[in-house]
This record gives sequence, C-alpha cells and structure tokens, in this order.
Amino acid sequence: MAKTSPTQRTLARLKSEDYELVAITERWNPFARIRQDLFGIIDILAIKDGDTIALQVTSYSNIGARVKKITESPALAPLRKAGWTILVEGWHKKENKWVSRIVDLS
Repeated sequence: MAKTSPTQRTLARLKSEDYELVAITERWNPFARIRQDLFGIIDILAIKDGDTIALQVTSYSNIGARVKKITESPALAPLRKAGWTILVEGWHKKENKWVSRIVDLS
C-alpha cells in the first residue's frame, strides 16, 4: 500500500472542511533537483470565505525547523500585511491514527 504524504493528508483535510480553492504550490525543479515552495515557504494555498490560508506542511518532528524557516523569511511580513493566514501543519501517527498539530504564524 502506498504511503500518504503529509501534503496529501492536508489536502484531504482542507477538502473535508469545504475550502473553495486548494492548490499545491510546491514544485519540483528538475534543473536544480530540489523542491521549491511558493515564496520559499508555502506548500499549499487554500481559500474559503474570502480568507487566504498559506500552509507549510511537514512531519511532526520538523515543525520547529519549518517555523524557524518561515519566521526568518523576508516573505513573512508582506504576507501578514496582505492578511493571509500562515500555518505550519505537522503530521504524526497517534494511536494508529494520523493527527496533525497546526502552528499559526499569522
């Protein structure tokens, strides 16, 4: 059975919460052979009721590193000024069920 990525789990959660638009903004750059996030910090954008949610998705153990990455990014101030909600969502298994922890950096 294929392993479900944290990004796919977050997409499923957002769809179950009736977000109007959801898009993966992380892309593979074949020339540099790396994954690149939108503005260097965003994996997923979601829109619901006029709110824009920007998410960095990771494993539970990497939440701290992603929070540090975002708080040190020059993109954070303009995104906050634009009124975007900026979240880090980390996933782990608890009692044989996938659960996430969300950190709000807005």
